Parts: sequence; C-alpha cells; structure tokens
Amino acid sequence: MNETLVTVVGNVATEPETTVTATGLAVTRFRLATTTRRYDTERGAWTDGPTSFYTVRAWRTLAGNVKESVGLGEPLVVQGRLRVREDEKDGRRYVSAEIEANAIGHDLSRGVSRFTRASSTALLRPELGALSMAETAVVS
Repeated sequence: MNETLVTVVGNVATEPETTVTATGLAVTRFRLATTTRRYDTERGAWTDGPTSFYTVRAWRTLAGNVKESVGLGEPLVVQGRLRVREDEKDGRRYVSAEIEANAIGHDLSRGVSRFTRASSTALLRPELGALSMAETAVVS
C-alpha cells in the first residue's frame, strides 16, 4: 500500500487534547499551523504567504508524551502519514488534511528543549500513554 509520508514544521494552533478509545488506546489531537515565507524583491523584505492547518493525531505512548510535552503556540516538527479527507456538508465541499504522527519534536532552530525519558512502565503498557508522568508512577 502506498502512503504519503510528510514532515511539517509549524506552530501548535490548539491545545493538545487526549482521549482514550473504546479499545483503551490513547490518542492526542491538536492542530498545527504552518505559514510559508518568501522574499519580496520589490519590498526587499520577507513576507508571509498563506497559512495551512493540519490536524495531527498521535497514538499510544506518543499520545501521552505529546500531552506532557507540547503546549499552545510552540514550534514543532511533525513527521507522519498524510491523509486528505473530502466531506460534504449542507451542499458545500470541505477538504481537510490530517497527519497520523510517527514522530513529534520541538523545532530547535527556534528555541531549546530538554529531553526526559518516559518511565519504562508507560513504554511497556501503551494504554498508560494517556496518563501523566505522575499518574504513571502511581500506577506502576
């Protein structure tokens, strides 16, 4: 099966929200905004182009790590599978782009970050991915 893998650099546009599916899997969802920049030779300055928004979904352990690590407005690099959905509602056609994330990290070209390993319990039991680090320590 062919899949479209993408890497997108942008800013977190909505607060990450974590839910647990009926089968017990954690999923964290947020919107990522990315704006193209181009050099305008007439003005002699950089200008912003259009902004694109992507819905990003992270599953299992990644879901919990994103919930603990990512906040509104932070610059991220997201890598994953792109899915474009077309829906029709009230006679209007809507197109949305979603990324099922394989990896998410802070964009270190715009700031610094510190890495802390998740507990081994969360890594061994993906259903704990929706819990905070403090809750994971209590469960183990």
